[in-house]
Amino acid sequence: MTTARDKLIVALDAPTAEAGARLAEKLEGHVGAFKVGLENFSAEGPVLARFLTSRSLKVFLDLKFHDIPNTVRAASREAAQLGVAMMNVHASGGRKMMEAAREGADEGARNLGRGSRPLVLAVTVLTSLGPGDLAEAGVTGAPEEVVVRLARLAHEAGLDGVVASPRETAALRNALGNKFVIVTPGIRPASAEVNDQVRIATPAIAIQAGASYLVVGRPITAAADPAAAAARIVSEIEQALG
Repeated sequence: MTTARDKLIVALDAPTAEAGARLAEKLEGHVGAFKVGLENFSAEGPVLARFLTSRSLKVFLDLKFHDIPNTVRAASREAAQLGVAMMNVHASGGRKMMEAAREGADEGARNLGRGSRPLVLAVTVLTSLGPGDLAEAGVTGAPEEVVVRLARLAHEAGLDGVVASPRETAALRNALGNKFVIVTPGIRPASAEVNDQVRIATPAIAIQAGASYLVVGRPITAAADPAAAAARIVSEIEQALG
């Protein structure tokens, strides 16, 4: 059974593997998974991801692959061989690229001797983008419309779910049903700073709208007591789940 704690993913956006590992050690047992992203991976490669998986901790590898299908297939195979639980690609890469990502993840899981591959998720519209940003880039439609359109394409490509802001979660649930995974960044407790996010919501609002997992970074990792900050968010999730 999935618990409130399982639904919380902490973004380890630290510049070094050592700093990320220290944060993970403080939070182990308090959260469901850890996100390893571009900053840390660019600095030190798969060191942090391998450290976490060696401790049997769940990892969301957030590298947002976006390239030709053959390249994404190979990258997804290597990502799956790290033993991560989730990984992602950009939905805007198209159906063939997303299918290649799923195939690569399947191959990587087989090479690792695992019965199932990581969840492969499609990034729809980054939470830092608003309507004006999309229009400037030549993307037609409001953010919600664009997110649902890309999510449908990801579903047709056989992906497990999407990464989308909490503002679009209810529309995604309505369009794609309860089994489709929705990982929701842009989560900010009521007392937290907004920082560079635009389309955000509190943990309770996101869960009530149908989010499967919440990604939280600075409100936890920058707190004086990260474990206590995580516990407060888990409590909000529990209350929202009823």
